[in-house]
Amino acid sequence: MKVLVIGANGQIGKQVVNLLHESNEHTVRAMVRDEKQFNTLKEKGIEAVVGNLEGSVDDIAKAIQGCDAVIFTAGSGGHTGPDKTLLVDLDGAVKSMMAAEKVGANRYVMVSAIGAHIRDSWADSPIKPYMVAKHFADKALVDSKLNYTIVRPGGLLNEPGTGKVTAAENLTRSSIPREDVAKTLVAVLTEENTYKRGFDLVSGQTPIGDALKTL
Repeated sequence: MKVLVIGANGQIGKQVVNLLHESNEHTVRAMVRDEKQFNTLKEKGIEAVVGNLEGSVDDIAKAIQGCDAVIFTAGSGGHTGPDKTLLVDLDGAVKSMMAAEKVGANRYVMVSAIGAHIRDSWADSPIKPYMVAKHFADKALVDSKLNYTIVRPGGLLNEPGTGKVTAAENLTRSSIPREDVAKTLVAVLTEENTYKRGFDLVSGQTPIGDALKTL
């Protein structure tokens, strides 16, 4: 499966790109925002494309063309305002779904946030604009024609992964290393038990592959 990673220069995105690049099962194309990031990836032998989620659906479709799947790991970042959250995490995500449908990249994996599907869980959250964006981007994905999986990780850590997680429809907020999130995103690509569904993801005691099969 050829996979476009949107947000390939992010902390999770970089790990997903490396995992796919090293994979015997998949190939990768990394979508980044500028030429410097593009050149860095090309120097590593990784196919890359410059794209902007604030651009048109047609421009994003050009980046996806020829791929079978999309993994969306992009985000406006914690230092931007609600306006960028709206433009990237919501509108940019929806445009990428439209673009994927347009070019026939039917498999779509979304990185969301734990509890994003339950309004009451973030009613008083200090990051409410982000949660609103994720909520409605996820809803748009569910309503699309794409074969989607929505992964909703808990608090993200930069410590080494354990390869063991808890995956379920509704979990109490906890944390998880970014490395384990990245491995889960790659694992769900071909795990049929995750098709057309979303789930929360935190650290746990079950190997990733087993956790996905027993959702």
